[in-house]
Amino acid sequence: MAIYREKDIFERRNAANEAKKALLERFKAKPAADDPAVLARQAERKAILEAREIREAEKARLKQEKQAREAAEKAERAAIAEAARLAAEAAAAEEARRREAEEAERIAFDLADEAARKAKRDARYAARKARVGRTPPGFSAR
Repeated sequence: MAIYREKDIFERRNAANEAKKALLERFKAKPAADDPAVLARQAERKAILEAREIREAEKARLKQEKQAREAAEKAERAAIAEAARLAAEAAAAEEARRREAEEAERIAFDLADEAARKAKRDARYAARKARVGRTPPGFSAR
């Protein structure tokens, strides 16, 4: 059974100093800016950035095309709806004119029929007056 022993301050300080030295050595061990590996990584990153820009430009172009296509479709739907509305208005106006013409024809027929009935009634009255042979008081002969 192992007993846990806490490190004293000297051991902790030595461990921290060693960690700092290791970091410094890793930093010093970095390759120079003109190292082929560094240049290759920079070229790779540049290629990745260029490819990303190309993809973003393509995406933006496709988005613009889609918006233009949707705007054209919307305008076409609006034109079709407007044409349908105008056709419906024209049909409604034609129906109203037809109804007005039918109503005028019916009124003319009713007036003619009423005039004919009045003429028949007047003829019957005149015939009755002729049979009786006299004019009732208060009536004048026409």
